[in-house]
Amino acid sequence: MAGAQRGEETNSTIGLNSRFEGKFAVKGSIRIDGKFEGEVLIVDKVFIGPSGKVKTNIKATSVVVEGILIGNIHATNRVLLLPTSRILGDIQTPELIIQNGTILKGRCTISHGSDQDARELIQSLYDRDGE
Repeated sequence: MAGAQRGEETNSTIGLNSRFEGKFAVKGSIRIDGKFEGEVLIVDKVFIGPSGKVKTNIKATSVVVEGILIGNIHATNRVLLLPTSRILGDIQTPELIIQNGTILKGRCTISHGSDQDARELIQSLYDRDGE
């Protein structure tokens, strides 16, 4: 997703001073520099720019946040929180990168897609005798 930061072409853009409300599903990537509010954002890759304000739950492969997000993130690959990011919500992903300056209020679950709950998995590994 770093390419979107360098101006790589995205399938969709919600530009500065633009606003979108509702359910949004994108095959490919989206860059949000304006405001998005909705039930859910379903996309392959999402980049929330420094002026972006998003209030929804995100389901994506990769997520990069540089602006404001109120909502939960479920990413199957990676979440990158840049220094100006402000997040209020829970994050579930196999890889989470948080840069200095980020403000995050929520729970983070780092898991590689196992069907077993992370708490149960860790507890069962701890409880094993002699292994």
